[in-house]
Amino acid sequence: MKPTGFLKRVLSLLLAGSVAGCAVGPDYHQPAAPQAALTPTPLPAQTLAAGGVAQVFSPGADIAGDWWRLYHSPELDALIAQALARNPSLQAAQATLLQAEENQRADLGTLMPSLSAGFKAQRGQNSMDSTAGSGFAATKPLPAYTLYNASLSVSYALDIWGGARRGLESVAAQTQYQHYELEAAYLTLTANIVTAAIQEASLRAQIDATNQVIGDERQQLGILQSQLSLGGVAQASVLQQQAALAASEAALPPLQAALVQARNQLAGFAGVVPGDFHAADFTLDSLHLPVTLPVSVPSAIVAQRPDIQAASAQLHEASANVGVADAQMLPQISLTADIGHEAVSTGDLFVPQTLLWNLVAGVTQPIFEGGQLSAKRKAALAALQASGAQYQATVISAFQNVADALSALQYDAMTLNAADTAAAAAAQSLAVTQAQYQLGGQPLSAVLIAQTNYQNAAIAQVKASAARLADTAALYQALGGGWWHREDVAASCCGVIP
Repeated sequence: MKPTGFLKRVLSLLLAGSVAGCAVGPDYHQPAAPQAALTPTPLPAQTLAAGGVAQVFSPGADIAGDWWRLYHSPELDALIAQALARNPSLQAAQATLLQAEENQRADLGTLMPSLSAGFKAQRGQNSMDSTAGSGFAATKPLPAYTLYNASLSVSYALDIWGGARRGLESVAAQTQYQHYELEAAYLTLTANIVTAAIQEASLRAQIDATNQVIGDERQQLGILQSQLSLGGVAQASVLQQQAALAASEAALPPLQAALVQARNQLAGFAGVVPGDFHAADFTLDSLHLPVTLPVSVPSAIVAQRPDIQAASAQLHEASANVGVADAQMLPQISLTADIGHEAVSTGDLFVPQTLLWNLVAGVTQPIFEGGQLSAKRKAALAALQASGAQYQATVISAFQNVADALSALQYDAMTLNAADTAAAAAAQSLAVTQAQYQLGGQPLSAVLIAQTNYQNAAIAQVKASAARLADTAALYQALGGGWWHREDVAASCCGVIP
């Protein structure tokens, strides 16, 4: 996302950093990206061909901001557009960023002089006027009078140690953190929608496969019941088939319940209650597997991952806070000037004879604070160390995500290839076994085993296909999701940032 105020934030952050070159405390530099390989073993050029498709790895390829469109699903595109416009969590992240921006603008005033103007009218009367020197005789009341005062006051705290600039640097880093938190919220939301849509499609396919098996078993049960009435089979064979049918039917409700939960989850992502959710159903046939997959270099991953950049902003904030703590231990210099006029009539208010002014310069040096300033500095250093460790942990976790996704895609292709082979063999075995049973060449138990094998193989095939789709989404999420290419700031969609 590219909010209209983000460029100003970046420029102000760079300005604060450049001015702070003479400020106390450490100057922040983002740690260098790891140079290690992404995976323990060299990445192949492509995955195994499964389902007639091999996914090709493209090192250094860029990522589109709307990467989910690579699934070529209009239903998915429409749902994500709705979610970007209505998801409350995304709206909360946007509002939090706006709050941080306004706080940063407010704190910019700490480097400026404080200027205030005032006007005061005071009505009063003295108690008496002595007309006899120091005596108490011959007194008479004074008339009431009005005293007018107009003044202008200027105060300025000299930031000779850079404490205020380090404070602004810290606030700017907080704003950057909220920006990347918004990007992370956007990326998480879109990736979750894609994953939930794939889960729904997988469950629908599993339900279809289970229903097909149930239909076959019911047909087989009908044949056995007819044979039983003619005395061709024993009642035990009918009972066995009834038990097999009941087991298959028992497997259906959990799948249906999971499907309802997946739909409800999608409703939550879209920002509506389940009763108002009417998005199109997702099927595996409606989702097309992306063929060319980007593989970013380590330095690009660090720049692209919102969570890494957010951790970097927190590390920057902690670094600036050390400078703030250092500056608080040094002398503080302030300048204050007041100028104005005071008169008993408005006509004489601005004549030279009524001019009043003063200029004050002050220096404050902390001498004894009960160890507070020293302890605060040590706390700031500890916070800096903690942020550094957290940044390192975030980078390691991010590279682990990428490595996991790349490895999963390779194994997903192998799994799907094996599942396709197993499903085809199971279907053929079931057909042959049923035919042989009709001719008396196989017992009913063989048919039941073949039915179970076919059901398991069909469901495994569906799960393998869905896993390949989901792990592809996981790779795009692990690489940052292409947020740097987004141009969706508009009044009607996708993150309104004034």
